[in-house]
Amino acid sequence: MKTILVASKNPVKIQAARDGFTRMFPGEMFEVRGVSTPSGVSDQPFSNQETLQGALNRAANARDQFPDADYCVGIEGGVEPWETGDLTAFAWVVVLERGEDRRIGKGRTGTFFLPPRVAALVREGKELGEADDIVFGRTNSKQENGAVGILTDDVIDRAGFYAPAVILALIPLKNKDLY
Repeated sequence: MKTILVASKNPVKIQAARDGFTRMFPGEMFEVRGVSTPSGVSDQPFSNQETLQGALNRAANARDQFPDADYCVGIEGGVEPWETGDLTAFAWVVVLERGEDRRIGKGRTGTFFLPPRVAALVREGKELGEADDIVFGRTNSKQENGAVGILTDDVIDRAGFYAPAVILALIPLKNKDLY
C-alpha cells in the first residue's frame, strides 16, 4: 500500500487527494493522511505565483517531515485580481513523488469569479473562507463545501473542485515515459 501525505489536516483536501489518486490509479491501494505544514506564503495568497509557491512549499515541507512517504501533496487556494477588477478564486496542486526520479506534478483548478461582497472582504485582508462565512452566514465553510460549493449549490463542492487538479498533477507520474 502506498502512502500519500496531504500537507493539510483539512478533510476537504484529504478527500480530494484520495479521489484524484484512486481515479488515476484505480488498481492501487493508498493510505492517505493529512499533516500540518506551513505554506511559507500569505494566509490568503493573492496571485497565481504566490498560490503555486504555497502548494510547492507545503508538499516539500511534508516530504522533509516524512521522507518515506510515496507521495506528498500540497494544495493551496488563492485569489487573483482579473483585468476587469473582479477577484477570481482557484487553487494549485503539487504532487512530489518519492524515489530516484523524484518526479513532480502540478495542476491547477478552474477559476471562478467571487461575488463583490466576498471580494471586498478578501481585499480588506480576510481569508476567502472567513469572507464566505461572513457573507453567507456560515461557520468553517473552508472545511466543508467552500465558496465554490456555496455559489453552485454544491453542484461542485470544494473536494470536487480540487480533485480534477489532483488528477492533472498526476499526469507526469502516470505517464513517466513521456515526462
